Amino acid sequence: MAVSRQHPGILWTHNDSGDGPFLYAVAMDGTLLARFEVRNAAAVDWEDVALGPCPRSDDPCLYVGDTGDNLQHRKSVHIYVVPEPRTLSTEAPRDRVLEARDIRLRYEDGPQDVEALAITAQGDLLLATKGRAGPITLYRAMRDELEGGSLRLAPWLTLDAAHQRALGRQVTGAAVSPDGNQLVIRTYAEILFFVLDRNGARPIGGCWLGGWEQGEAVDFLDDSTLVLTSESAFGRDGRISKVRCTP
Repeated sequence: MAVSRQHPGILWTHNDSGDGPFLYAVAMDGTLLARFEVRNAAAVDWEDVALGPCPRSDDPCLYVGDTGDNLQHRKSVHIYVVPEPRTLSTEAPRDRVLEARDIRLRYEDGPQDVEALAITAQGDLLLATKGRAGPITLYRAMRDELEGGSLRLAPWLTLDAAHQRALGRQVTGAAVSPDGNQLVIRTYAEILFFVLDRNGARPIGGCWLGGWEQGEAVDFLDDSTLVLTSESAFGRDGRISKVRCTP
């Protein structure tokens, strides 16, 4: 899920595996405003979407992570990059289609299950592993690397967040603050805050999210407010919430 800066009050989101390659613009109350087909893209297991500067310009782009891999057997995964639509109110079908640039991605240390991606203020791509069976690893692609059609990424750093076998500490989303100084990692049960710079990420605290069912995504509404979303699960509808959480 990504908070639009071009369209205040609008979120960009997508369905989990089982849907086609579609992005949805929704209001904060969950009202569907528009659906866009993403061409030149497959929807194997879309896990996250982030908003940031395009690789070749400062215009806003949406970065879709087709990076889910529960069994860790995908030899390559994909990042799809599309310009953020300038308007949401159009009747022309052709204006409901976005042409994606496909970046094929491989990890040097083998397949990884990744459900979280974020774009820094400088336009770098960050990917965080699920952390299901070990520490949370961050991979990074610099902005100029995103101009090509393929990437091979080595681990950038291991986050200082103690591994837990319990479901709670498994990563489901990530975001970078509008000022570019903080990284947040969303798990099923908490928000972890890190001071972010080009050299690494230093932990500075977190917030507990007890009671959330199937919490999936996070983004900054502003520098002090987070937007959280969850999937429908266990007979409950998904939800969108705004929270103030300081480390």
